[in-house]
Amino acid sequence: MGPYNIPRNVKDEGRILFIFTGKSMIYTVVGAILGTLFYFIFAAFGMTLIGMIIIAIFALIGYSIGTFKIPDTTAFEITKKTGGENIDDVIIRAIKFKNNKNKIYVYEEETKDE
Repeated sequence: MGPYNIPRNVKDEGRILFIFTGKSMIYTVVGAILGTLFYFIFAAFGMTLIGMIIIAIFALIGYSIGTFKIPDTTAFEITKKTGGENIDDVIIRAIKFKNNKNKIYVYEEETKDE
C-alpha cells in the first residue's frame, strides 16, 4: 500500500501576519514610503501627528490597491468592463494604455458591395 496524502486547507498559508499577502504587503510598504515623504514635510512645520495620519492613509490606500478587486456590477461603465479584476491590474493596464498614447488598433476588413 502506497502513501496517502491527507487533505488539508492551504488557502491562507501564503499570507503574512494573517491579513497580508506578498503583493499586498509590497503595496502597503510602498504606500507607507510615499506617506513618509509627506510626514517629513509636515514634521518640518511641527505637525507630526498629521504626518503620521497621512502615512497611515497612504499605507491603507496601498493595501486596498494590492488586496481588493473591482466589484462586478453593471451600475457604472468601468465596472461593467473590469468587474472582478484586481485593482492593481486595472491601474497597470491604464498606465500602459496612456504610455501607448491612447492608440486603439482596430482591424477593418474591406468588403465589396455588389
